[in-house]
Amino acid sequence: MDTKIALFQNKEIRKTLHNEEWWFSVVDIVEALTDSSAPRRYWSDLKIKLQNEGSELYEKIVQLKLTAPDGKKRETDCIN
Repeated sequence: MDTKIALFQNKEIRKTLHNEEWWFSVVDIVEALTDSSAPRRYWSDLKIKLQNEGSELYEKIVQLKLTAPDGKKRETDCIN
């Protein structure tokens, strides 16, 4: 699996092809949409809220290995 970069409003969003579908990093999307200074924390809090509410979105999240800014592959919450 290769990590590619998509741009949204000049923000980088990591993506990868998995099972013939594009999957995008949720943390990168959160950062692009919210301009949060702590997008991982923002996503962590939102994920807990979604899980507690029984959101279907929470069930569609998959962890895939994407290349992190330090160059290492890390499991990252992704959505298609």
